[in-house]
Amino acid sequence: MNALSKKLNTAAAAVALAIAGSAVAAEKWDMPMAYAATNYHSEMGVVFADKVREYTGGDIDITVHPGGSLFKGGEIKRAIQTGQAPIGERFMSAHANEAPLLGWDNLPFIATSYENNEKLWAAAKDKVNAQLSDLNLVALYTCPWPGQGFYFKKEVGSSKDTQGVKFRSYNTATATFAEELGMVPVQVEAAELSQALATGVAEAFISSGSTGYDRKVWEHLSHYYKVNAWLPRNYVMVNKGIWEGLSADTQAAIQKAADETGAACSAKSAELANWYFEQLEANGMKVTDAGPDFLAELEAIGEKMTADWLSEVGADGQAILDAYNAN
Repeated sequence: MNALSKKLNTAAAAVALAIAGSAVAAEKWDMPMAYAATNYHSEMGVVFADKVREYTGGDIDITVHPGGSLFKGGEIKRAIQTGQAPIGERFMSAHANEAPLLGWDNLPFIATSYENNEKLWAAAKDKVNAQLSDLNLVALYTCPWPGQGFYFKKEVGSSKDTQGVKFRSYNTATATFAEELGMVPVQVEAAELSQALATGVAEAFISSGSTGYDRKVWEHLSHYYKVNAWLPRNYVMVNKGIWEGLSADTQAAIQKAADETGAACSAKSAELANWYFEQLEANGMKVTDAGPDFLAELEAIGEKMTADWLSEVGADGQAILDAYNAN
């Protein structure tokens, strides 16, 4: 066991002991989330908290902190690993630089519909959970974003139009896309996106219609290109030591709330996907499918990215894709 693992286990044990020692009173859990309070992920976090409160008979009382207000997006996983917060939500592939397997949902053009994305998650779930366990985390539920497309402040027909553009990246996959298209990746959290666009720190990005709508990017950008490259997932995670310190009944009650919320969140994502495009257009953005030259370049990059991921992850990654392709 390395020093970090010992530190994480010690912190988790201390928190779990504190929970066990105060079982008479309701346990108050703070739940940091990275996205705006009005985003459906955050709204579903509140639904989850309400269900947990109900199903545990008030034994677990979760307070949701959206918009990076308690911990910034990039700090959330670490806070939960170390017991600073017992539970929280994060973009799963944001951790792919630490654990490449967690980039399973960012393989371009592999699973581009909600139905196929669910199949891919089913194929990946066991291996993802094993990886998270090694990180002192337990995933309670996941929820997809709508398909990812490109935002620009000009018309783009191919990589000839993207050279030198400052591109907001949120993980290794998006940084790779940027570099392959001759753009300059800059790391920007969703909560800071509007300011980055306003100040010129970023000039373009790839995301769903949801992020564009939440951040009113029509104030700075003019074009959205539908690509549907992948449907990335957020996940709600709990500290492993804290989870294991709960009674079986409490675990079952929380998992019931998680399963119901995850299904409702996925349905909400699908329901909103086209609505977001309508809102972008209503606010003056030009929303179109990516042109054939641009799409062909993206697909070629996607094939390279999948090959690179398989090379890095190895047998576990190939097993995920084999299981997915078998269904």
